[in-house]
Amino acid sequence: MTRQSPARVALVHDWLTGMRGGEKVLEVLCELYPDATLFTLIHNPGSVSPLIEQMRIRTSFLQSAPFRQERYRHYLPLFPLAVESFDFRGFDLILSTSHAVAKGAKPAPGALHICYCHTPMRYVWELYDEYFGPGRAGLPTRLGMNLIAPRLRAWDVRTSSRVHYFLANSENVAERIRKTYRRDADVIHAPVDTSKFSLSRRNDGFYLVVSAFVPYKRIDLAIEVFNRMGKRLVVVGKGPDFAKLKEKAGRTIEFLGWQSDEQLVRLYGKCRALVFPGVEDFGIVPLEAMASGKPVIAFRAGGALETVVNGTTGLFFDVQTPEALEQAVRIAEKARFDPAAIRRHAMEFDRSRFKKRIRDYISAKMQLRLS
Repeated sequence: MTRQSPARVALVHDWLTGMRGGEKVLEVLCELYPDATLFTLIHNPGSVSPLIEQMRIRTSFLQSAPFRQERYRHYLPLFPLAVESFDFRGFDLILSTSHAVAKGAKPAPGALHICYCHTPMRYVWELYDEYFGPGRAGLPTRLGMNLIAPRLRAWDVRTSSRVHYFLANSENVAERIRKTYRRDADVIHAPVDTSKFSLSRRNDGFYLVVSAFVPYKRIDLAIEVFNRMGKRLVVVGKGPDFAKLKEKAGRTIEFLGWQSDEQLVRLYGKCRALVFPGVEDFGIVPLEAMASGKPVIAFRAGGALETVVNGTTGLFFDVQTPEALEQAVRIAEKARFDPAAIRRHAMEFDRSRFKKRIRDYISAKMQLRLS
């Protein structure tokens, strides 16, 4: 690549199966580099935004795997091989967004690789027991993962050297990167598109959960508490734990499935507060609620520590027990929050700020590469 020639850019994303926080980061990269080629292990057409769908998308051999639409995580042992099967010759810049294996993309000689890391491989590090512990997976799966997980961890650490610069979505994840990879990471907080949300003082009395249905989100805890309290909880999302959660839910719990952006805006605007009981790498959903002027009841850990201001934009509870969450809900009902102040706080994480920061960061690293 010369100073005059434009860079050929490859975007690498773990998989395209729904619009979650990682895909909202990817959207910004697609806006910045609309001519890039997007590499991903699996793509379920129509599952992501039109902006992402219109990209030139290349998938791995896993695209033809049986049951890959809903059970793609079952192919975890093949993920490293799948990402390493991509050929990045001819690309000057790789931008990976990774919570699994995308950061293992092999740049061509002389190319630059910047990884926006949501977390080191989630399934074999901090959340291993949540996915593969007793009660979470069957005995054959647990025995198999006891053999496979050490190899995946070794691969994850070894391939971190393929990344020239790590960006983390939070200080929380930057610390994980230092601990796991022995690498420093710059922090650019993940974005929320505050323009999609408007200040709402409406309160229809229900509490809201917006989440994928996976173990570490701890939706089961919220359901148990709202069953006990007899209060209305609206749950938005989908995922492999749906049947288990539905079975636990009483008459005051309502499941709506996954909702469009427009429907989510209305739900945020009408709820009393968002309930956020899990530990997130960062967490865009609380910021979406705050952009609507709504407080967040969050477990005091992970990315929530960087977004929720206790007593101003929401409340924390300190242990993941029904008693602690119930107490926080009761305190929140008596508290007086200023919706305008809550929204002003969310604006600090606006998508436009993120877009400028990440564009300037990539430009600076490219110039450094050329000098």
